Amino acid sequence: MKALPVHSGSGDARIGARLRNLRRRNHMTVEQLAAAAELSKGFVSRVERDLTSPSVDALVRLCRALRVEVGEVFAAEAAVDVVRLAEAPEVDLGGHGIRELLVTPSVNKALQIIRATVEPGGHSEDEPYSMDCRHEALHVISGQFVLSTPDQRLELQGGDTVSFPGSEPHGWENPGSQPATVLWIMAT
Repeated sequence: MKALPVHSGSGDARIGARLRNLRRRNHMTVEQLAAAAELSKGFVSRVERDLTSPSVDALVRLCRALRVEVGEVFAAEAAVDVVRLAEAPEVDLGGHGIRELLVTPSVNKALQIIRATVEPGGHSEDEPYSMDCRHEALHVISGQFVLSTPDQRLELQGGDTVSFPGSEPHGWENPGSQPATVLWIMAT
């Protein structure tokens, strides 16, 4: 099983926006959250705007009222991340005649997208492999591409998408005379 190219990073300690998003997801007003957590409306408002940091006790109360674990507040990913193709890090998950770029933030553990260019005749290693993720999808942007599983050989072309469990052993190849560009999408 191949591991995803995940890197740990330093998290942002500002949690106000995360708490606000959790409150909104629960369809609660500031007043309702403050009452449920037995805190003042002004205090909750200041916490949500990152003007003050809650004590451990206040954070636990807020999380209980929001029905989330405290760790979920700190584990939340930033709402918007941009990875420019020209700046995407190169990764190597194996195979021949392939160049792979990680086009999602490397700290994102829940979703990773790899943009690969596979030269004509490029192929995976001899033995089928699986990925350490729950779901995997392959989208062919251009060219010809073959995905092989123990049960089938799928001949794909530009515009085709296939999805399967990450634990499904598979292999791949570019049988065409032109490079193929594909996106590998992996989600936990």
